[in-house]
Amino acid sequence: MKKALNLPNILALFRIALAPLMLWFFIDRDNTLFSSWHPSWFDYFAGLIFVIASVTDFFDGFIARAWDQMTKLGGILDPLADKMLVLAGFLGLMAIDRASVWAVFLILSREFFITGLRVVAVSEGKNVASTMAGKVKTVAQMFAIGFLIMNWPYATALLWFAVALTLYSGYEYTRDYFKI
Repeated sequence: MKKALNLPNILALFRIALAPLMLWFFIDRDNTLFSSWHPSWFDYFAGLIFVIASVTDFFDGFIARAWDQMTKLGGILDPLADKMLVLAGFLGLMAIDRASVWAVFLILSREFFITGLRVVAVSEGKNVASTMAGKVKTVAQMFAIGFLIMNWPYATALLWFAVALTLYSGYEYTRDYFKI
């Protein structure tokens, strides 16, 4: 039996802890403790946290596969950590008016719907493995969040590209579930 609290799962738990910390750097910019900070420093810290969390996302999956440490707990923690990081990023970016409410609504609606669909599929004994479109969608969302945090050019275009990929991958999951 595989040990549930292994390095990949610890990395996923670390990502879960980083998500609210990143959100804090978005929403608590008026804190008197940091009143002397230039607003860009909040972006830098949120961006640093986001990069660290994104890198651990890659490594927890890589290590789990390479070291044969894939567990049921990891199957729950990894997507939860991904969702929490994306949620914190998009909610924080909306709070500082850098992300479109409609884009975030579409992305989060898809995430909730597909999560529910996956729960139903698992209860029916169906395979709900991630698809390539789902993985590309995640990467696009991560890049969009990173660009929006840093307020770089084309960030909004990248966000809408991520929305399109998000909706397409949601279509794929739905199609595969219903065998459309």
